[in-house]
Amino acid sequence: MSPAPSARSRPRHQRPTLLLTGAAGVLGQALVEELCDDYDVVCLRHRTPLDDPRVREVTADLNAPGLGLSAAERSSLAAEVDVVVHSAAATNWRAAPADIWRTNLDGTRAMADLAAHADAPLYYISTAFVANPLAAEERERFPGAAAYLASKTAAEEAVRSAPTPGVVLRPSVVMGDSTTGRIARSQGLTRALGGIVKGQVPVLPGSTGTRIDMVPQDTVARAVGDLVRAGVAEGVYWLTAGSAAILQREVVDVCLEFAERHGQRPHPPRLIALEAVHRLLLPLLEGPSFPASVRRRLQDYAELLLVFQRELPFASHLGAPHCGTAPTRAAIRSALVRNVECWAAGRGGLRQLRRPQSAQAPTELAS
Repeated sequence: MSPAPSARSRPRHQRPTLLLTGAAGVLGQALVEELCDDYDVVCLRHRTPLDDPRVREVTADLNAPGLGLSAAERSSLAAEVDVVVHSAAATNWRAAPADIWRTNLDGTRAMADLAAHADAPLYYISTAFVANPLAAEERERFPGAAAYLASKTAAEEAVRSAPTPGVVLRPSVVMGDSTTGRIARSQGLTRALGGIVKGQVPVLPGSTGTRIDMVPQDTVARAVGDLVRAGVAEGVYWLTAGSAAILQREVVDVCLEFAERHGQRPHPPRLIALEAVHRLLLPLLEGPSFPASVRRRLQDYAELLLVFQRELPFASHLGAPHCGTAPTRAAIRSALVRNVECWAAGRGGLRQLRRPQSAQAPTELAS
């Protein structure tokens, strides 16, 4: 790996400035926590204010020409920035594919252009699931997911072809914090876990031996922080559980065990082999057998799991030099327990947590 470009001369007491996008997102808030002790963090934000005294906010728009900034504003920002971490992305698969492409590709090009003007390395947060391109039938059935994966792949190429050094970072499913379970906003994984706890998921695509690669947000943020602080300025890094990814049956068991401790254990979802999803499950969901709300929810879960289960295990650089710590299966399972607990206590979770039926903690899986 080549070193980062030398920083412009500055007084010794002055810290380098890091420009961060997506700070209000799932991973973005964990990145603020990780980076603000070592950098003066400037956050580009669109609508949602951060209200964090540790960072400075600049209102911008990834979808607007020049990020919605005047030429003078862009020049002033480029003059002070030493590092760019681009985490913002369109992740809502219900959005129009054209909007997903515009945010994920054009927005990344705009950030690469700003990094070039700043003579600063760019760290681009992609996704490990670019390794799982959808088949033609899946692209037609799930246009939002298809646009997301294809636009992230194209954005990676834009980073690699940019004139300044670029690092592509590929996290898998980002969970909440490993200790508290907290996450900035609800996402597909969180909703799927909650649905299993509530007994609202009668079927799931996959088998008992299927792996689900998920990593806590603080684990991913620490790896990003280590790479930035070490000055690593090029390459592709897989921030995944890899061979430590837990099995789908373990994910289901964690949800069912939690539900049992706080009420009644629901009937476990029936697992349908991936090759039968298009032939059996999805046509069934498109018929009149389920109410519209249930049909939409199950279609969302099927879409998520079709993308998240294929071609595993991933490679992983976690635990390599300057790339955080490698998680164990036991640590990931423990983090999953914390995530379910945090979901249940929050808005949209269980209305009232009952006293656990047993004080004994759930058995953790040995790594």
